[in-house]
Amino acid sequence: MDFDPDGGTFGARPELFAETFVQDCPPDIARDAAALLVRQTLAVTQQPVRAAAWHDLPTTYVVCTEDRGTPAAAQREFSRRANIVIEVDAGHHPFLSQPQTIADIITSLC
Repeated sequence: MDFDPDGGTFGARPELFAETFVQDCPPDIARDAAALLVRQTLAVTQQPVRAAAWHDLPTTYVVCTEDRGTPAAAQREFSRRANIVIEVDAGHHPFLSQPQTIADIITSLC
């Protein structure tokens, strides 16, 4: 990640994006995804959460075991409050690398 405190933004480093976040995608999808990168405001990392739906609604967390951006161990910790945890052998963006798998997961929850 590239943090710019003076500009108040952060974003994925374009030169590392493919190998970090979409290493399991076909090259054309990785290229198209990289072209859509935008910076985000640092404020999102400092704002308190005012509401969380998981308190009242059933939740599912998809752990991406091959994620190079957010390690699977961290994801498993994030998922501890979810009602259902599903592990997928995928990188950071499984909806790009394995769209049918993600569609099947969503369909199974309906």
